[in-house]
Amino acid sequence: MAKTQLNVRVDEATAETARERASQRGISVNRYIEELVRQDEGENGRAFVQAAADFMKRYEEVFAEEFGGRPAGARDEPAAPAAGARPGDARPEGAR
Repeated sequence: MAKTQLNVRVDEATAETARERASQRGISVNRYIEELVRQDEGENGRAFVQAAADFMKRYEEVFAEEFGGRPAGARDEPAAPAAGARPGDARPEGAR
């Protein structure tokens, strides 16, 4: 991947912290900053996926009602036998 140069201005304390952290990890300040940006990008992606999952969990019944599906994770419950039914009696397709 092609590299591009960024010039970033930070206060001296931030610059010193970046140098120290990079040195502790045995990498350049440039590499340290690259890793921080990638980490931040990954955290944003995870945050988006979690927010989408929370949204769907909260509104899955609304979607199911609107579009005729079942909420995710919904299970078929066994139907109660009809009054007077005996074990082995056949039920019409789709009857519960």
